[in-house]
Amino acid sequence: MAEPGTERVGEGLNRALATLLAERPDLHLIGEDMADPYGGAFGVTRGLSTGYPERVLSTPISEQAIVGFAVGLALRGREAVVEVMFSDFATLCFDQIVNLASKAVTMYGEPVRMPLVVRCPTGGNRGYGPTHSQSLQKHFVGVPNLAVHELSPVHDAHATLARILDSGAPAMYFEDKVLYGRRRFGAAAGDELFHCERIGGACDFAVLGVRGVDRADVVVIAPGGLTDRVLGGMRGAYLSDEIAVRAVVPSRLYPFDPAPLAALVAGAGRVVVVEDATAGGTWGAEVAHTIHQQMWDLLSQPVRLLHAPPSTIPAAPHLERAVLVQADDIRAVVTAVAGG
Repeated sequence: MAEPGTERVGEGLNRALATLLAERPDLHLIGEDMADPYGGAFGVTRGLSTGYPERVLSTPISEQAIVGFAVGLALRGREAVVEVMFSDFATLCFDQIVNLASKAVTMYGEPVRMPLVVRCPTGGNRGYGPTHSQSLQKHFVGVPNLAVHELSPVHDAHATLARILDSGAPAMYFEDKVLYGRRRFGAAAGDELFHCERIGGACDFAVLGVRGVDRADVVVIAPGGLTDRVLGGMRGAYLSDEIAVRAVVPSRLYPFDPAPLAALVAGAGRVVVVEDATAGGTWGAEVAHTIHQQMWDLLSQPVRLLHAPPSTIPAAPHLERAVLVQADDIRAVVTAVAGG
């Protein structure tokens, strides 16, 4: 096992799943090619089926059947973590998630536990092309009884997954594929400029800022998969433009409760929300709406949104980079907002 200070995000997730299997005898991991030696498309479950061959189950290619099977296990009192090989394929199991898992919690006349996590490797910047690189989080925002979480390099995956299972309600867990090979925050060269603190709340907020700088000119709120790109934008904004940014990374994207951010928003007055999705009915729009409702008096200008443009995602790396949100895009928006 890697030392905590050098651990990669994917290693941390593998460790989290191994710990959960040891702690929870009724937990099952289910998905395509999860068993050894493959360990899933990105190796996140590698080694786990050897230790728990009856509870780490490889399945045929049928996303709808996989999630339906997991829902059945949860209804029978077991716990289930499903791996959808690429989050793009979550559309194939949308019916089981939205019409069964989320509704089963309340539609039988009494509360029903549904300890189910659907893990979704998501996002681009790896050249996988239009159908394997999307960020579809927005399609699961606003579904009653369904929470949406995202893996980040600043949160502990074991604590997040355990909290979801303990809640007894189904949840999506999006995992930016680029993060798997990255070092966790604090273990990579270049992180030294920033510090991280936790302010908690139901969304389990992590706040990153420039060391020794108390002020914040702009607050940037972004899912965990964008953490490295936000830090890149923050670095450029501070070192070249003397703009101090605080980055807020929630573990839970939805439901979104901004209350713990009030002091931070009041201090900066300017908020930018960044996401990889295309515009239109997005998580970022939900965050902006919530902040406008609850914190309008604390803002010096409306919340600014930054999304990917309305395009399919190319496979060619230079074209893909032009479509997806990058650190330079974040810095440009932050600089414009700070000057507004």
